[in-house]
Amino acid sequence: MKVPSLRPNPAQSPPPNTISLGVRISTFGGDIMQTVALLGASLVAQMTFSFLFSVYPKNQLSWIPQIKPWVFNENRIMWFKSYSMTFACLNWMKIFRLPWTRPYSTSQTTVDTSEVRTFLALAHKWWDEQGVYAPLHSMNDLRVPFIRDNLLKTVADHQPGKPLSGMKILDVGCGGGLLTEPLGRLGASVVGIDPVDENIKTAQHHKSFDPVLDKRIEYRTCSLEEIVKDTVETFDAVVASEVVEHVIDLETFIQCCFQVLKPEGSLFITTINKTQLSYALGIVFSEQIAGIVPKGTHTWEKFVSPEKLESILESNGLSVQTVVGMLYNPFSGYWHWSENTSLNYAAHALKSSLQEHPAPAEFALKGETEELQAEASTNTGVQEELKK
Repeated sequence: MKVPSLRPNPAQSPPPNTISLGVRISTFGGDIMQTVALLGASLVAQMTFSFLFSVYPKNQLSWIPQIKPWVFNENRIMWFKSYSMTFACLNWMKIFRLPWTRPYSTSQTTVDTSEVRTFLALAHKWWDEQGVYAPLHSMNDLRVPFIRDNLLKTVADHQPGKPLSGMKILDVGCGGGLLTEPLGRLGASVVGIDPVDENIKTAQHHKSFDPVLDKRIEYRTCSLEEIVKDTVETFDAVVASEVVEHVIDLETFIQCCFQVLKPEGSLFITTINKTQLSYALGIVFSEQIAGIVPKGTHTWEKFVSPEKLESILESNGLSVQTVVGMLYNPFSGYWHWSENTSLNYAAHALKSSLQEHPAPAEFALKGETEELQAEASTNTGVQEELKK
């Protein structure tokens, strides 16, 4: 199909100092409406050019050099001026943003309500070892020893048969208690929390069959941030296994973990890397083709890479000790450790005994403002356009 010629008609070429919207722009200023029109025109131009380059191949856009130089140069200069002014204004808006409008997450919860609905529908299936949670049952073969062995490095001696005796552990997003119960059997006092009430009911019902576990494990229907105030520096370890890929505010979640940990306490995380392979196998294959997990269980955009997770942990007072890959064989139903972290991985971090609590949220603006100011000052092109 022949693409219609986009060569401008000289008779219809815009006069000097005008934009195609028909608004005359004064070189030496203008009223508020003219300024608004300029900003709007630049955004329309940007969207139009983006659309054309996304729809037409480059070889079909050879019309650009054919435009008469004086028309092309004039339009190009005018467009770039408005473009620069638009983004200069946006930069100023970012720099002088008031504290209550800063781009730092101010959500009061890390819980995603859509995730709650997903897991609510599966609450009765937690203890079916051949069902949708079979991979999590099998994962205990790796994650329980991972937690146990790293915690034992911090104690001089331990009781045979109950190596975690005397330790207090918080299991965040405990679900039906698949990991909570094994930790309780190792002697730890475990608090399991989950925002889905039906999950907690399932967990409580299952632990009631074991009188020993009934005494060592406590379950609560709540989110992590809801218990922070009453449990500051309470736990020897916090476990978030297959959880961080479901929260809506990872930074706040990690800060809460820091708050409830004792000095030198341990944070254990297992999650999914954010790679093309994790999308292909973790979502397309596992959910849509093989049905290993229910459709909609995961959202690839929420996956987090080991590098990003380590950066968040370190910036919030947690020193990363170990990051190791985990691979699941859907045919055998077993997990094994791997040096490859492109799919699943486990991380262990320690809270420093000398680390101050993270700065309150209101002080986060200062550093961000300085960063934005530095960024704007280095953008000499924008600064020059603003001077004109």
